[in-house]
Amino acid sequence: MESDEARELLTVAERAEAAPYLDYPPTPWWYYPVIGAWVAGMIGAFAWWRESIPLFVGTLVVLIIAEIAFITWMQRRHGSLPQPGRGKPPAEIGVVWRGYFTALPVVALLVAAAWWVGGVVIAAAVAFVLVTGGLVIYEKRYERAAAATRARLT
Repeated sequence: MESDEARELLTVAERAEAAPYLDYPPTPWWYYPVIGAWVAGMIGAFAWWRESIPLFVGTLVVLIIAEIAFITWMQRRHGSLPQPGRGKPPAEIGVVWRGYFTALPVVALLVAAAWWVGGVVIAAAVAFVLVTGGLVIYEKRYERAAAATRARLT
């Protein structure tokens, strides 16, 4: 009898621990292209760094302010927002996070190669496509992992 109660308590504790990773509003459709455009803008700003330092710095300042505003909005919208690399997510979500962190250097290398071969504008375009598409793939994988976690914990 006690072991059944202990197992139930452990399940309840695991559900509570997993809740921040599972209970959050859906990502708006515009999130992916906005983040892709922001990354492309950061890369694109380097097109001006040798020609006009004020234009380069001004672009960076605007993009950083936009990032701060966006992160503030996301934290207010989500409340407690788990961030990849922080905390201990459920096992299913941990796999997705590891895939995300494995993909980051690959994306960076592809963007660097595009910059080397085609210049800043091509690199910005490649970054937009890779980041936007990569975030869509990440979100779909996260949704499946969250559904698997919910199924396991019910």
